[in-house]
Amino acid sequence: MKNKNALFIIFITVFIDLLGFGILIPILPTFASSQIGISDFGIGFVVGVYSLMQFLLNPIVGKISDRIGRRPVILTSLLITSISYIVFSFSTTFFLLLFSRILAGVGGSNIGTAQAYIADITSRENRAKGMGMIGAAFGLGFVFGPIMGGFLAHYGYEYVGFASASFSFLAFLFAFFMLPESVKQKKTMSGFSVKLFNFQDVKKIVKIPNIGIFVFLFFIIIFSVANIYGTFALLGHKFYGFSDRENGYLFGIMGIVGAIIQGGLMKRLSVKLSERALLFTGLIPMIVGLALIPYGINFWGVAIISAVLSVGTGILQPTIISFVSKYSPEDSQGTILGFNSSMGSLARVLGPLWGGFAFQFLGYEAPFITGAVFTFFTLLGTWYLIKTKKLNIN
Repeated sequence: MKNKNALFIIFITVFIDLLGFGILIPILPTFASSQIGISDFGIGFVVGVYSLMQFLLNPIVGKISDRIGRRPVILTSLLITSISYIVFSFSTTFFLLLFSRILAGVGGSNIGTAQAYIADITSRENRAKGMGMIGAAFGLGFVFGPIMGGFLAHYGYEYVGFASASFSFLAFLFAFFMLPESVKQKKTMSGFSVKLFNFQDVKKIVKIPNIGIFVFLFFIIIFSVANIYGTFALLGHKFYGFSDRENGYLFGIMGIVGAIIQGGLMKRLSVKLSERALLFTGLIPMIVGLALIPYGINFWGVAIISAVLSVGTGILQPTIISFVSKYSPEDSQGTILGFNSSMGSLARVLGPLWGGFAFQFLGYEAPFITGAVFTFFTLLGTWYLIKTKKLNIN
């Protein structure tokens, strides 16, 4: 019962924080374009710098949480995130907006720590379900957040930032009073060294059976989706004529589907399907969704296609994360999950950069088609690795 309570508390904490993050999602590209005059490629850079900070800091934050505990890391990150949204509300130049996203990336470098918290309080058999609950918190944040963001943008973009800051601070207060520590035996910080990218740790991690392959698959999948992070709202705004509110609804629909998949259906799917079947069940709708988004014709067409995409991502992300956790040594969960999150963050850096460049110079379809092509080759590569027994899963 104690673990169930802790699981619910971390779920609520992540949900409230992601609600604040989700508010900003549909309006950031249009705000940068219409209010500050940043180019499509520049918007990709602004979107990508958030994940760049996560890429650099996630492994460090994960290792710190292994030593001092998950709770202080989560609390500190929530405060930093709240401050970043305040800075966003007062952004009138490219560099101030960039600084706000850098701060947000620092605060958002707790993903691996939240996942490690789940690993601490769940058994290996229930880990996929636990990771699915975190995925559901993300999904629900993307349901209500973008809808609220699109609505608030009508009254002024600064209100979007203030609302986001309020939710992150509310998450901090909730975690401060309710979130228990999950690490039973903490280590001292003596001998702890900080490296932005520790190649020795990377070598150790990739040598663990299956882990290197899972991390690479996670990277490719996140890169494929990240191609559209900064361009999906621009596609709606520039080519479909959608308002901020309509873009918010689209992100909300994607969040609803993701929450249903990760919060409810993942439990049934993980029981009925084998590990390899779960991978292919996620990859196929993801390919279809990415390829067809630029050809949705109208709002409802794009909404249906986006829902198909969300089915794929809703299955794939918690599945691969649970695989990484399942095949990781118990005493290195924070380190390895932090590294995996860091590689996901690197994909979220390179994806928006490529997406913004492709959108501006190659055409509005290019970021979406690129994602579909990479996902297709991931499907072929996974099938080959399983057939040749280089990837040993059930």
